[in-house]
Amino acid sequence: MIEIDVVKRIKTASGEVDMHVKVDIEKGGFCSLFGKSGAGKTTIMRLLAGLTEPDDGVIRIDGKTWYDKKNKINVPVNKRKCGFVFQDYALFPNMTVRRNIEYASVNKSNVDMLIDMVGMHELKDRKPANLSGGQRQRVALARALAAEPAILLLDEPFAALDADMRDTLQNELKIIHNKLGVTTILVSHDKGEVFKLANKVYAMDDGVITKIGTPEEVFTDSTISGKFKFTGRVLKVERADCLYVLTLSIGTEVGHVVATHSEARDISIGDRVLVYTKAFNPSVKKI
Repeated sequence: MIEIDVVKRIKTASGEVDMHVKVDIEKGGFCSLFGKSGAGKTTIMRLLAGLTEPDDGVIRIDGKTWYDKKNKINVPVNKRKCGFVFQDYALFPNMTVRRNIEYASVNKSNVDMLIDMVGMHELKDRKPANLSGGQRQRVALARALAAEPAILLLDEPFAALDADMRDTLQNELKIIHNKLGVTTILVSHDKGEVFKLANKVYAMDDGVITKIGTPEEVFTDSTISGKFKFTGRVLKVERADCLYVLTLSIGTEVGHVVATHSEARDISIGDRVLVYTKAFNPSVKKI
């Protein structure tokens, strides 16, 4: 269990505010911090990792106190069991794939297992400069896991990758999480990514957690029901007589769905939408 009750002065789009976050995160879960830039998502990650110090409060992990302002406890970064995967990978350029992972490993016998788990066995002797973005991200993930962390922190890890590679790595991350069960916190601006990976979402705005729930509870209308639901990103909106045809990107596939005028009037290219059944007919809702 992660117990967070902290205060930190942060800068947001609305100016400086006191971020006060009080929340418990279940052990072994996969949760997401979601919100606009400057909401405080990355700050929470940095507070957990010890890279930033709170102005006040307490952080406990599995009953152990990592930070307590009142009692002057502040466990140093290297003593906190956190695996951190940054958007820019932060690999050591002079080390091979294997050496990057070995550097962080607390159990050298697990290095080969991690290399195989992220599909880098054939490239284990290459250095980061000779790897693609997706391959470097795999190495960064394996290196973070090599430390056998209590918490895996992912700060928009796939944002710089193309759609196909992002989808592939999301699938692999889900498999790895299910296998290892490490408590994982993801910062993401992609609702589809959150739907795919997280079992709980903490929506943030100006340093405050505004909503907590499953992705469906946070992002969709609770009155919506149906036999199936899926999300997609709008690539094209076309008028066809009295209806509209939406071209959607759904994972790595592209498909079409018909929408009524009332459904399509607020939808623009780039929007993410939920497609669901309603009275046996598909309906579309912007999310």
